[in-house]
Amino acid sequence: MLLAASSSFAQEMPSQAEMWEMIQKQQEQISRMEKLLGETTQAVTQTTEKVEETGQKVEATVMAMEEVLDTSAGRSSSPTSIGGYGELHYNAGETDQIDFHRFVLFTSHEFNDSIRFFSELEVEHSLSGNGKPGEVELEQAFLEFDMTEITTATVGLQLVPVGIMNETHEPPTFYGVERNNVEKNIIPATWWEAGVKFSGNLGETIRYDAMIHSGLETPISDSSKAFDIRSGRQKVAKATWKNAAYTGRLTWMPIAGVKLGASVQYQSDLTQASSEPTSATLFTAHADIKHQVSTKNELGFRALYAQWNLDSNEAELLGKDIQRGWYLEPSFKHNLDNGHAIGVFARYSMWDNEAGSVINTENKQTSFGVNYWPHQNVVLKADYQIDNYANVSKEDNRFNLGMGLQF
Repeated sequence: MLLAASSSFAQEMPSQAEMWEMIQKQQEQISRMEKLLGETTQAVTQTTEKVEETGQKVEATVMAMEEVLDTSAGRSSSPTSIGGYGELHYNAGETDQIDFHRFVLFTSHEFNDSIRFFSELEVEHSLSGNGKPGEVELEQAFLEFDMTEITTATVGLQLVPVGIMNETHEPPTFYGVERNNVEKNIIPATWWEAGVKFSGNLGETIRYDAMIHSGLETPISDSSKAFDIRSGRQKVAKATWKNAAYTGRLTWMPIAGVKLGASVQYQSDLTQASSEPTSATLFTAHADIKHQVSTKNELGFRALYAQWNLDSNEAELLGKDIQRGWYLEPSFKHNLDNGHAIGVFARYSMWDNEAGSVINTENKQTSFGVNYWPHQNVVLKADYQIDNYANVSKEDNRFNLGMGLQF
């Protein structure tokens, strides 16, 4: 029986030729499956690549849209920014001239979240050089450091924290073609020095500034310019620093639109060279008020008082131991429907650089005019000034026109 079964099994086994044929058929099936698998893998790879490419395109589109939105919103991803301002003046009367008075380029750079750099380069009166009326000046170049969330320190060439206009004097920010004579001749704006300043907040409504810096160096040999405050500006150009100066300011902002400030400045020798030192103290107080009386109308008021006290016999003999001035400036601004605005103002000023003299040396000026803003950073100006000077020969009642911008 066992032999019979073995014989039957042997008869059912395929021959060698049949086995070879079966192996070839299986090999063909395997080849077809490998080919199909390869095509499937290639298709999957191509699909994956297309998905990745599409994702990259979507990401690039999103980044481009974000950049456009940032630009349209006035933001920039660059740590470096530029800006500036300029003003063109026409003065009629005895002056009878036109002058591109100032063109200023502003540059800032943010190194990180707590360290920044600011600078201003100014061209005055269009042309500079020998025999030319203008100058090229470095008006600001300082580093700013965030010490705390409410305290900063600045180091370098910077504006002295006094008055209203010394730090904010872009043409669209003030009325009148020319800057007022009180801050120009008494403070004297624009006034910058090299030094270190600390600024911060005391509570929610009070801000402080404290600065140690280079000082003025007033002439002493020229009697007409001796102890003249404006002539003492060295502008940090190989400036003498035998005596440091100290300035402090407090600004109170009790409600929106109201700024009340006071500054004190001291220098142990205003001349920095004379045999008899002339110590000098400046005191200023000011108010800068804007009151919104309706959605379109705004009342404004500026007032400032400034006085220098010089302590020396030489200054007293010339009547320049006291130099002072003040002004009052009410204004009214109306915002038009098209985004434009128009404003009118009047200003009464008095300044005297020889107030210690026994004779009358006061200079008085009444100005009134109009500002027109076709854009908040662009202004057209017209005003008329009436002079009442102690020296009548210097009076120049005149009409002034101006154009100004900032960006």
